[in-house]
Amino acid sequence: MTTQAHGRAAVGLPHQATVTPGEKTLSLKAFRQTGRTRAVLPGEIGVRPGPATLRQSIIVPTYNERDNVPALLARLAAALPHDDTEIVFVDDSTDGTPEVIEEAARDYPIAITVHHRDEGAGGLGGAVVEGMRIARGEWIVVMDADLQHPPEIVPDLIAAGLRDGADLVVGSRYANGGNTGGLADGYRKLVSRGSTLLVKTLFRNSLLAVSDPMSGLFAIRASSLDAAALRPLGYKILLELIVRNRPGRIVEVPYGFQARHAGESKSTAAEGLRFLKHVGGLRFGAARLRMLAFALIGLSGLLPNQAVLWALLHLTDVHYTAAAVAANVVAVGWNFALTDTLLYRNHRRRGPASRFARFFLMGNADLLLRIPLLAVLVSGLHLGVLAGNLLTLVASFVIRFLISDRLIYRAGKKP
Repeated sequence: MTTQAHGRAAVGLPHQATVTPGEKTLSLKAFRQTGRTRAVLPGEIGVRPGPATLRQSIIVPTYNERDNVPALLARLAAALPHDDTEIVFVDDSTDGTPEVIEEAARDYPIAITVHHRDEGAGGLGGAVVEGMRIARGEWIVVMDADLQHPPEIVPDLIAAGLRDGADLVVGSRYANGGNTGGLADGYRKLVSRGSTLLVKTLFRNSLLAVSDPMSGLFAIRASSLDAAALRPLGYKILLELIVRNRPGRIVEVPYGFQARHAGESKSTAAEGLRFLKHVGGLRFGAARLRMLAFALIGLSGLLPNQAVLWALLHLTDVHYTAAAVAANVVAVGWNFALTDTLLYRNHRRRGPASRFARFFLMGNADLLLRIPLLAVLVSGLHLGVLAGNLLTLVASFVIRFLISDRLIYRAGKKP
């Protein structure tokens, strides 16, 4: 729930009733429900004004940034017009960041909204999209809380958009006059450059006018934004926005990337993997990406399959068809472990026993076709057993993927 109010301290409530002074003390625990919004703005608690459009909304996603909030708010207040601005914090923190914001907001001259999320769906990108849905500004500015994006550049972003009639203004580290001085070390600079080169190669047409598609600092005209079309995953929301929303005119404003004010970077190896998954989904589509991942898992399953088949053929007297069946059972167990853990971790609709039973049945049902085909290839066409087994596995791949994707995990449908 989102509420807007005016006063020294205002709180989002389930109902729009006026609150008496005795009701002002509310437990912070009440605001830990998913989707509940706490607004801390300049009036009387519980009183909502009519809808208003501001010049700019500053969206700041936060995850354990309590030590950065006071400095960020002070610099934003010094740089921005107070009456035509709002700041929207979308918070996934566990360190009390919302309480720090609330304390700072009591005497703060700019309207502030705090939206705390318990689930944190979509990571930082998901937080930004939720903030976009709450925002009331004609321009929506997205920036980090750690002061690596200098707050003083926000007026320049808006001015550039108005001057050039732009839909999107990107704060760029790589445009002429910008720099990446705040990146911690050579490794992070290499990762930044490499990821930028990757996405500019994959999305060449969409990113012709953008030197820094991985930037976390940008302003978009609200009338050019379609938040419902965004499918964020991880922290690179600008790339998602450009590819899916296709804004018309894009301009850039160079800036110097600053060192983190306090705390530790949230960039991790796990975030890197989410980024690669996000890029793959944007470029190839979710279904094609799953099929590619399924193929790679299936390819890895060839190793235990062929190894067990070879061992049974050379170390025992088992007939090659029985050996192929035993090898397939081992490979199905291997494939299930990887598929269930890595590929469909967020699409589980049944218990583990049910998923395994269905996967095991599907993985071995094709033996009814593969074994006769293997017999034809080996006994009829005199092909080697290992080569014939490999051909039958390739032939069954598409059927296996469709059954897993649509019947076991139903990944193509929303829950």
